[in-house]
Amino acid sequence: MPHLALYTFGVLKSPLADPAPLTREFYDIGEAVYRKISQHPGYLARAEAADGDRGALFEADWGAWGEFAVPTWYGKGHTVETTALAATLSLWTDLRPAFDAIYTGLHREALNRRYDWFERTGHPNYVFWWVSDGVIPTWQDGVSRLEHLHDHGSAPHAFTFHHSFAPEGTPTRIKGIGPKSDQVR
Repeated sequence: MPHLALYTFGVLKSPLADPAPLTREFYDIGEAVYRKISQHPGYLARAEAADGDRGALFEADWGAWGEFAVPTWYGKGHTVETTALAATLSLWTDLRPAFDAIYTGLHREALNRRYDWFERTGHPNYVFWWVSDGVIPTWQDGVSRLEHLHDHGSAPHAFTFHHSFAPEGTPTRIKGIGPKSDQVR
């Protein structure tokens, strides 16, 4: 059975190494959010650095998730001292569990604060795509899908909650996700 890959990317207002209260707060909330999401039904796995170092994204060993990559529009630093981004790469069983995990609880609280931490870039901040069972998406896969979504809009290759696709490539709507006029009842 196919799995749903999710790549998220945001440009932070300040580098991860910044000791300012907002940066520390983002880290603290992020740690709690990751723990909670990993317990959510439908969650399968996420990319984690082998050494567990949060700040060394570009230098980290990501194992089967591949070398860390970022979209072409990211123009800030790549060193531990200058990196100003947050990115995740995860696998889910389906859209509904991913939606429920993202738009409830601690993650929802964090989303409500996103503009305290993240710049508004005019680019999408997440993308979904389907992968075959046993396939682990790479960071480069996530970047190319996010850039495709930005350049071409939602398609079976790269999509959002609001304009989603089933594994076989047909448009799909899930109750509570997407334009109200298109919802499945």
